[in-house]
Amino acid sequence: PQRGPLTVLVLVWLQNRTHPQSKSPTFGEARSRTMAGEAAAGAKNHNKYRRDKPWDHDGIDHWKAEEWKAEYMPGSLLEESSFATLFPKYREKYLREVWPLVTRTLKGHSIACELDLIEGSMTVKTTRKTNDPYIILKARDLIKLLARSIPAQQALKVLDDATHCDIIKIGGMVANKERFVRRRQRILGPDGATLKALELLTNCYVLVQGNTVAAMGSIQGLKQVRKVVEDCMNNVHPVYNIKILMIKR
Repeated sequence: PQRGPLTVLVLVWLQNRTHPQSKSPTFGEARSRTMAGEAAAGAKNHNKYRRDKPWDHDGIDHWKAEEWKAEYMPGSLLEESSFATLFPKYREKYLREVWPLVTRTLKGHSIACELDLIEGSMTVKTTRKTNDPYIILKARDLIKLLARSIPAQQALKVLDDATHCDIIKIGGMVANKERFVRRRQRILGPDGATLKALELLTNCYVLVQGNTVAAMGSIQGLKQVRKVVEDCMNNVHPVYNIKILMIKR
């Protein structure tokens, strides 16, 4: 027989009276039940699929730069890679004087270089004798440092495997020109004392020039220098960060 809507409502009411629905568990109750179930089944073993790594131990130095040897790449590079950078007019005279030294040093790494005084640019590129694929990036860093007024003797150290460089752009971090000059002066400090303390604590060479701060040293030291410089331009005096570095030492 066909049931009307009233009959359906009466049947639902009777079913709820005889079999009352249990309330849905709260989040805490559900979580406690899940944890109880896991405890009963045994704790999960997160190391089940892990294997020992005999080559990785506490005594290994992960930051150590391995020396590159010529036998690692017996053949030559398939393509020529080159990088170029512009330099300001006032660096022309100095670069013309030190360019023979730069050429001799790069020739020892099988890198060709070119100084274009008409366009005001420096170019480095690989040759068929280049056996270190990363040395071209080091040569690129070298010409960047030379363009940022770093002396040639100091800039050539970037070709070492353990030495890296970082050029921090600070020009757009402060809108007001006078405020920018004052904060940049804080990095130097009175008679360069703040900059000297920063170099000693980070073991880096730091040069403040125009709208950039050029730094050379280890990776850990460069990270510390960048933090101090960026905080200084964001109105955090470098003395506070220098104190932190001294305490960590």
